Amino acid sequence: MKFKSKIGKIIELIPERKNHIFEFHPDVKAHFAKVSKVLESPDQIRKSKYDPEVLLFYKYFANIKEGKYLTVVVKIDKRSFILTSYLTDKIITGEKIYEKK
Repeated sequence: MKFKSKIGKIIELIPERKNHIFEFHPDVKAHFAKVSKVLESPDQIRKSKYDPEVLLFYKYFANIKEGKYLTVVVKIDKRSFILTSYLTDKIITGEKIYEKK
């Protein structure tokens, strides 16, 4: 699978990573169709404080468990790809590189 992103890169999702998401973050499975919205129109994008080539895309959805962010974690290099995706209550620290106005 390939997705367009706010940063102008095509982001790839390989089957192994999709399986990882569904196995380790099963609550994402019901909302997986929203991944493209997160990548194309995030509320915020932050750079990981552990790896400068990893970006975290956040988008808030009021209809997911009474309000959650769907987070998509992407490795940006020659081949940009999704590492994982999960639901969270808050945006973690890290350098903010984009915020929706």
